[in-house]
Amino acid sequence: MAEQKEKPRKVASMGMVPYEMALGPTWTRFFEGFKEKKILGTKCRKCGRILVPARPFCPRCFEPMEEWVEVAQEGTVVTWSYVNYTYFGVTPDMIPVIGATIKLDGVDCGTGMWTQIGGFDIKDFELVTKKVKVGAKVRAVWRRKRQGNFRDIDYWKIIE
Repeated sequence: MAEQKEKPRKVASMGMVPYEMALGPTWTRFFEGFKEKKILGTKCRKCGRILVPARPFCPRCFEPMEEWVEVAQEGTVVTWSYVNYTYFGVTPDMIPVIGATIKLDGVDCGTGMWTQIGGFDIKDFELVTKKVKVGAKVRAVWRRKRQGNFRDIDYWKIIE
């Protein structure tokens, strides 16, 4: 008689792992600019590219990027996504959200900031599809109280 195999057992649980991340001198300076409502990039002295978020070295030339420049607070939507479901770490009051990658004016291709689009009723999906387009121009809207992190830009507003 063949031995009957036992079904594998499962235990469902949810865990969180708190962590801290050292920013280092480049990202520290980058986020200090946010406290003053400034977006700072680093410029490569060899190829001249300006990168945001700031980088300690040019990923193309491998040169140190020691020159800092203030960049525009306007840009172009490169890609976007409408998220209307909850997932780990997101509560129903945070939904929907429009995540987007923004290429800032004067900043070189291949860099962008991942952030959110807002400033209008984003629960109205029909309105969202009329306003939010790849290529749309946007402007940063800052939080009143800034702490020196990506959330200091509350959202990016579509410029009509």
